[in-house]
Amino acid sequence: MPIKTGDTVSVHYVGTFNDGTEFDRSREGSPLKFKVGSGMVIPGFDKAVIGHEIGDKFSVNIPAAEAYGEKQETLLFPVPMEQVPPTIKPEVGMRLHVGTDQGELEVVICEVTDTHIVLDANHPMAGKDLNFALEVVAVN
Repeated sequence: MPIKTGDTVSVHYVGTFNDGTEFDRSREGSPLKFKVGSGMVIPGFDKAVIGHEIGDKFSVNIPAAEAYGEKQETLLFPVPMEQVPPTIKPEVGMRLHVGTDQGELEVVICEVTDTHIVLDANHPMAGKDLNFALEVVAVN
């Protein structure tokens, strides 16, 4: 029977960016198990499996909007250099954990100048189209 919303599926996958760089795979471990439509995976991944059956092997391109979303400028935060703790030597690409009113947030330094740094709170894969080679291994 074709997969539909509400089914629990297990899939093996290889995830790549458009340039072919691999960012994740399940082959060496257990397949990814999730309930279709529950929000456990990115929306495009949910949509990709609908209509497929056990044993199907297929590829899908998921645009950024259906993956981790587009990069949001509102999630870039300039911080004056005098507010950066002296124990931190800021470099572009450095990951930090910062406390907010909503809890701890992981950010990446995306700019460093003499006067400030810019923290990026977007998901690391925001703004990126994702490609997946999928194999459906179980449906419950």
